[in-house]
Amino acid sequence: MSALDRPAPAGSTNADAARLSSFASLRIRNYRLYMLGQSISVVGNWMQSIAVGWLALQLTHSGTMLGLVTAARYLPILLLGAWGGLVVDRHDRRRLLTLTQVLFAVQAAVLTVLSWAGLVKLPLLVAIMLVLGAINVFDSPARQSLISELVDREHLPNAIAINSTLVNTAKLVGPGLAGIIIAALGVTPCFALDTLSFAAVIISLLALRQAEMRPTEREVRAKGQIRAGIAYICRTPELLHPMIMVYVTGVLTWEFPVTLPLLTTSVFHAGPEGFGAAMAVMSAGAVLGGFMVVRRAHATTRSLSVSAVIWGALICAAALAPNLPLALAALLLVGSGSITFNSSAKTLMQTSAAPQMRGRVVSIWTIGWMGGTVIGAPTVGAVGTASGPRSALLVGGLAAAAVGIAMLVVSRSVPRRSVPRAARDQ
Repeated sequence: MSALDRPAPAGSTNADAARLSSFASLRIRNYRLYMLGQSISVVGNWMQSIAVGWLALQLTHSGTMLGLVTAARYLPILLLGAWGGLVVDRHDRRRLLTLTQVLFAVQAAVLTVLSWAGLVKLPLLVAIMLVLGAINVFDSPARQSLISELVDREHLPNAIAINSTLVNTAKLVGPGLAGIIIAALGVTPCFALDTLSFAAVIISLLALRQAEMRPTEREVRAKGQIRAGIAYICRTPELLHPMIMVYVTGVLTWEFPVTLPLLTTSVFHAGPEGFGAAMAVMSAGAVLGGFMVVRRAHATTRSLSVSAVIWGALICAAALAPNLPLALAALLLVGSGSITFNSSAKTLMQTSAAPQMRGRVVSIWTIGWMGGTVIGAPTVGAVGTASGPRSALLVGGLAAAAVGIAMLVVSRSVPRRSVPRAARDQ
């Protein structure tokens, strides 16, 4: 028996077992397999993302057009995200996630062939990103909601934090490899490696033991279920306040695929290696921050607000850095701040949401965090083109700090509850 598979010591409760280790959730075989597949796939995903951004800059030499390409990836989420969450609540999440991984692999393979043949132009690149976004409508809520079916409630905050940490560890590898490969061989190998990476997720999903899962009761088809999900969030402060912060930062702050290429190329005159280094340094900071986050037993609106303020201040420091080495040092801290904010927001919303609402809650979270890019990426890209990349990054930093301060004020009237009612009722 593996050390990770060993049961908790006799006499200990599930909560006690969860505190035995920062990586307690990895004792669970299904979760361990799932995270292994996800970590490998995210390396490929980020290689594709970096390559797409670099290709868009090569084709257009415009921050606004780079923002347009980035926005195209998230437009379907903005338009259809809530419906995607409802589909997840109604269907088997593992089967749905397996299907999305197959579709992702096909999309990446098509992009590989077109890039190799030299046929990719801006309109075609936008169309391919729209297809990617359409698949993400179902993939993102299914992927995040599935975690609650792999671990028990006591392990859920730890599992979400580990997920963020391992994903960011993979992101540390992906951008760095992408920068090296693009400089030596171009963007096509990045697309090819991304295609291959989806095999890891598909294999891990097929290997999950159904008997050890904790399936959520599926939602019965009825009218008005999307409206019911939105109303549920609006009347639940533990969901509404984090959601406001996620929407503001998702639109204006989490636009690093736009701001960092502009900063590294226009301000510091670095090539693809500089962009890859910036993304890799951020991911390294996220990994370091993740090791602190995994030890947290819970999150609150107040702690999330504080992390938003600190994160915003760090982004402003990166924007004002006088040279690339100092900018990279600041981005290391920005990465740490990003995982603290992101993981805390996910933990709050997944533990506060009723199980039958979780797919819709996660999808509405995704609309803000990812779909907000449809508005934010072109806006921030236009700011970068008109006023300089530093201004574009400052917009995001100030937005995060401002919404954090606002929610700190609001949260004073909300009682602090470490384990929300919805979580206790599971």
